[in-house]
Amino acid sequence: MRVLFASTLAAIVLVPAAALAQEPAGVRLVPHRAVYDLTLARSGGSRALDSAKGRIAFDFAGDACAGYSLKYRQVTVLDSSESGPKTLDVRSATFESADGKTIRFKTDSLMEGVASDNVDGSADVRNGALAIRLTGPKLETVNVPVEPVFPTEHMKKLIDIGRAGGNTFAVKVYDGSDNGKKIYDTLALVGHRIEPGQGTNTEAAAAGNPELAKLPRWPMTISYFTPGTGDRTPVYTISFELYENGVSRALKLDYGDFALKGELSSLQLLPYSDCQR
Repeated sequence: MRVLFASTLAAIVLVPAAALAQEPAGVRLVPHRAVYDLTLARSGGSRALDSAKGRIAFDFAGDACAGYSLKYRQVTVLDSSESGPKTLDVRSATFESADGKTIRFKTDSLMEGVASDNVDGSADVRNGALAIRLTGPKLETVNVPVEPVFPTEHMKKLIDIGRAGGNTFAVKVYDGSDNGKKIYDTLALVGHRIEPGQGTNTEAAAAGNPELAKLPRWPMTISYFTPGTGDRTPVYTISFELYENGVSRALKLDYGDFALKGELSSLQLLPYSDCQR
């Protein structure tokens, strides 16, 4: 998931790349399947919408020994008086190695049934750089002299920061999205811990799952920026509440001219392996 803000820059937590490559002690991300129902939260500007609806299906599996896989699908119907309804269907699959050094990715996007922005490839972090190998839409190799983190490692670190009391966290993130070549600067704002029984009705917040209702969670906002210097407007911002086991709820996807909210409507927690790394 993705983020914002300039007034917090003086308080940004900068973590050495070597530390980011290690799994934070005790962070165990639970395999799960989740469904989020999407509706329009806000609209305005040049791409104003009259309505929006959709759904995200999220299937996360793996562990710190075997690595992590994610299958993700988002179908969104965006409707405006100027252009009429348009359906966007995005499907992606990723695999991240247990050591956080390799990612494989494949994304297929359909706009009104027509393929666009499809990408297939892999990337490795080595010797302080990122080596990207694309097999689709064409064969291409790209070497970038920065060492980003991949999404699962990013998620682990955010939970670790939440456990430590919350703060801000800046790091470069790569997930193979867009054209497969983009590395984003991110700034995460990690809020104060919400204990079980606090805030929103605990069981409702956990989509009726009694195990999830027993866990603490943290409000988070992550802004994604095109790399550069000076004041920058985020490409997009993602807000959500993150449980200690890696499950998210109360999504808000802000694309600037409009924002979508996603409510956790279905959740299945899957068995976790005995991996103790």
